[in-house]
Amino acid sequence: MTHPTTAKLKARLRIPVIGAPLFIISNPDLVIAQCRAGIIGSFPSLNARPLPQFEEWLERLSTELTEADAPYAVNLIVHKSNDRLLADLELCVKYRVPVIITSLGAREDVNAAIHSYGGVVLHDVINDRFARKAIEKGADGLIPVAAGAGGHAGTLSPFALVQEIREWFDGPVALSGAIATGAAVLAAEAMGADFGYIGSAFIATKEARADERYKEMIVDCRAEDIVYSDLFTGVWGNYLKPSIRNAGLDPDNLPRGDISTMNFGSGGNTEAKAWKDIWGCGQGIGAVKAVVPAGELVDRLAREYAEARARLLGQEPVALAAE
Repeated sequence: MTHPTTAKLKARLRIPVIGAPLFIISNPDLVIAQCRAGIIGSFPSLNARPLPQFEEWLERLSTELTEADAPYAVNLIVHKSNDRLLADLELCVKYRVPVIITSLGAREDVNAAIHSYGGVVLHDVINDRFARKAIEKGADGLIPVAAGAGGHAGTLSPFALVQEIREWFDGPVALSGAIATGAAVLAAEAMGADFGYIGSAFIATKEARADERYKEMIVDCRAEDIVYSDLFTGVWGNYLKPSIRNAGLDPDNLPRGDISTMNFGSGGNTEAKAWKDIWGCGQGIGAVKAVVPAGELVDRLAREYAEARARLLGQEPVALAAE
């Protein structure tokens, strides 16, 4: 039987996909395109700078999206250096944001605030121990970030990570890690997840607020062009090798990083950071062949999902209608 919260999240989706919040890159145009195409779109609150812009974005989303669209999500960085957390949380409550994705920490007061109006909290984790802590503190669901995910990522196989979590948790699970095709979304469901969590593929879309060189680099690169390092933020993550070379570094011989370099203070302004042109990306980008509108990407995912499901069942694929 489907968990009630999972059913609530899936009720308005065309395919079981959540568009991951992309730091600096996600914006209302991308989120609206994702939601209208039938998947959950999301963005980090810190992408809206200064704080008044965050309220402008929430006002726009609450006005332009309707019950015919998929719900949207906001990512809150629950880390001690994020001095905007409480202000952002207050606005999320004011606008009754349907889904909150929390990262880099779990707080009971944040979860309680979102639950006060019926919102759903999903927390991203890299292992079973962190997953248990998140649920103990009141999160409704989990985002296991497995090996191969873009940006900050873990090292565990998705098979191992989902299996361990499903031994004790029956709520919503959105798997992150090199998912860039509809067949991969179906595979995530087969191993026990409820959703595929897709980020890097949406960087290479028309609506994404990313450097055009970044988008083209994703199109041109494959899994072997990704390097795992903690140098750039102090937290381990996956990055595009060519962007590291362009910064004058050897991607195969990087020094270790320092967790103290992670700083979301003063509204998360990263523009002055030395690594702003080091571009995060996951290993699934071999499936990305061109920069396209987000709706077109969702169309591809839906087609591949239907084809993969039909192939496994020995049936003719049935198209999943666009919204």
